Amino acid sequence: MADPRGFLKYSRENAPRRPVAERIQDWIEVYADFPEERLKQQAARCMDCGIPFCHQGCPLGNIIPDWNDLVYRGRWKEALAELHATNNFPEFTGKLCPAPCESACVLGINQDPVTIKRVEETIALRGWDEGWIVPEPPLFRTGKRVAIVGSGPAGLAAAQQLNRAGHTVTVFERDDRIGGLLRYGIPDFKMEKRFLDRRLQQMEAEGVIFRPGVNVGVDLPAAELRASFDAIVLAGGCTVPRDLPVPGRELDGIHFAMEYLPQQNRRVAGIWPEDRPQITAKDKRVVILGGGDTGADCLGTAHRQGARSVHQFEILPRPPEARDETMPWPLYPMIFRTSSAHEEGGERDWCICTKAFSGSNGRVEKLHAVRVAWHTNADGRRTMVEIPGSEFEMEVDLVLLALGFVHPQREGLLADLGVELDARGNVKASTDSYATSVPGVFACGDMRRGQSLIVWAIAEGREAAHHVDAYLMGTSALPLAGARRF
Repeated sequence: MADPRGFLKYSRENAPRRPVAERIQDWIEVYADFPEERLKQQAARCMDCGIPFCHQGCPLGNIIPDWNDLVYRGRWKEALAELHATNNFPEFTGKLCPAPCESACVLGINQDPVTIKRVEETIALRGWDEGWIVPEPPLFRTGKRVAIVGSGPAGLAAAQQLNRAGHTVTVFERDDRIGGLLRYGIPDFKMEKRFLDRRLQQMEAEGVIFRPGVNVGVDLPAAELRASFDAIVLAGGCTVPRDLPVPGRELDGIHFAMEYLPQQNRRVAGIWPEDRPQITAKDKRVVILGGGDTGADCLGTAHRQGARSVHQFEILPRPPEARDETMPWPLYPMIFRTSSAHEEGGERDWCICTKAFSGSNGRVEKLHAVRVAWHTNADGRRTMVEIPGSEFEMEVDLVLLALGFVHPQREGLLADLGVELDARGNVKASTDSYATSVPGVFACGDMRRGQSLIVWAIAEGREAAHHVDAYLMGTSALPLAGARRF
């Protein structure tokens, strides 16, 4: 145990964020440096519980008390080894994961939980700074070839694991650069792309083959893919966005979040042609529909583009400030949270149902909405009721739909492969094997489980790699994720 009295001596302290006036002028990450001694104090708050529920809270099963202790003692290289034992990309999760591990921290029962996420990120960044993270090519090659379709966190985790097992791995990505949502969905102020690029360089040096700009199922027929590889892993995203079928939806100026966010990421990277139509919030009255992380990403982007005003509407009620009886510890609580983007401005409102859009000359000018109330029925289901007389309209220039995603794209690859889909339209594959209904074809991440967290994507990529390796070789030494690794 790092410090038996650490949780009594030190209070939870988060890493400071750069001043709002400064950070909205650039696309650099919002967090400022956190001194090492203060980080060690945060690691010392870990109680090294007899039953560390943070393991259960983390889909990867990160061995959190061990590397908290090692950080406190200054044994950073050993802490990095413990972290990499369960997580291929801890700097990604350290920056982007909502930290369900912290929600499951035993200290969080009656105090603020340990700042696990910041410790995790710092270990990984220290590893890069010290030169400890280097390519780990396999000692031998099995002669087996594996295709990974999709280069998000699930696909990259599966690719690195299978490559290290000795298979020749090719990652296909339909975008022009590798990374999936890490590349074009996550704003640079949350994760600068240099962190992604150096992991990709490590993987290339290990022997992973990247083929961006290949839309499998279109540019490369499914039959040719199956004939060329011994196994296929479907690791694409849950890419079909949830739409809002109301009058006026067809007007210009109404866009999905994933039409808007990738453009700005491309501009930051210097790869968006100036002569192509651009979606920008500059000098516009912006409304974001959807109160989740994607909506917050749109909010922070709109601030930096110089929006005239920004409103973010959510149809559901405002979450409670703290846990209630419906979300007891150690479950991940659906409570009110404020992101860095919300600190920067804009108005948030809940229980707003958009009824229509209107405008002139083909462009949106007004949003028409009504306030709603939610009631719980006897069977526990919630129903929405419009509040009479609460109708209102708002002048808008840009509407961004951040309403989530419904399922992966079915046309093309999935249809050609003939894989079975589940009731929600995702690729059907159980966590017992991650195998689809088509022999030799596996699925993981959002394509299998639906829209989810980066930590789940990496965990599923690692688990799928284990089962693909066993399928190819009869057995596998690759670890499973979470509780299944024991």
